[in-house]
Amino acid sequence: LLEMILLVAEMEDIRAEPNGPLEAIIIESHLSKGRGPVATAVIRNGTLRERDCIVAGTTYGRVKALIDETGKRVREAGPGKAVEILGLEEVPPVGTKVEVEKNLNAAKRLAAARQTAAARPRRSRATMSVEDLFREAAEEDKLQLIVKAASTGALEAVRREIEGMSGDEVKVEFIHTGVGTISESDVLLAASVTGNCLIIGFGVKPDPKAVRLAEQEGVSILTYDIIYDLLDEIERAIKRILGPEYKEVRLGEAEVRDVFKVPAGIVAGCYVTDGKIVRNGKVRVMRNGAEVHTGEIASLRRFNDDVREVQAGRECGIRIKDFEDVRIGDRLVVFTVEEVQS
Repeated sequence: LLEMILLVAEMEDIRAEPNGPLEAIIIESHLSKGRGPVATAVIRNGTLRERDCIVAGTTYGRVKALIDETGKRVREAGPGKAVEILGLEEVPPVGTKVEVEKNLNAAKRLAAARQTAAARPRRSRATMSVEDLFREAAEEDKLQLIVKAASTGALEAVRREIEGMSGDEVKVEFIHTGVGTISESDVLLAASVTGNCLIIGFGVKPDPKAVRLAEQEGVSILTYDIIYDLLDEIERAIKRILGPEYKEVRLGEAEVRDVFKVPAGIVAGCYVTDGKIVRNGKVRVMRNGAEVHTGEIASLRRFNDDVREVQAGRECGIRIKDFEDVRIGDRLVVFTVEEVQS
């Protein structure tokens, strides 16, 4: 494994700069009796040294000691090294970035500013409905998911079905999928993602620590035991967000046989050749097989009377709203628009 990692690093020209800016991530932390807060960090770039003033999330401190993997104290740690850091004021969460400041006062101010920002009320996604989450996702064109399941078979089934529901309006991106209980690391990953990230558990539940962390971070966790419950809820949410689907229902057709000018505009004298013409319908004007206008019927008359509809085989007068270029020989196709019932 190590040889493969080295080979890939060489092929991809993956390098780190010991003298560059520090990039370090907390991978474990705890409160040690006698030593205080202890954080284990992996150095990705740059070098961390004793007596550096550091900030990790909302806590800060001066590095009192660095302990390597053998338990030996070292003065500095470069790229690729994992070390225990002593000297922080509080225990930082796993996944927190470590940053170096020029002095302890600057580190303290930055940590205090982050504490203030974290204390501000913010909209939590932990109690949002699936519809709210998908509505936000529609605004950003994608929804990011972390999916956990009880088995690999169930995981693949859920992923396949959700991928099938992804469309142009809402694209689904899987940040992480796995088998097992929803853990703190899943919540931290969801919280670190830019945009909306929802955790879905199928046949599994979150552990108590993950629930508490999700409340703090505003991450929504949804769990299901039946796959169709999950898919039905997502499908209903998408339909409500995208709005109802409509279809045209053709009612009838009429042939223009004469044209009259009246004070209100142009009236087409028509003969209904098929179906029926209704006053509240929409009309498509066809000329030589091509559509020239689509609009609404402004008035429908038979002789001198306003009527609601005219059946096939009868004559009528039709005035089209905001359109006066109707000609003899045109065909008027009348239709309505109806919502498609799911």
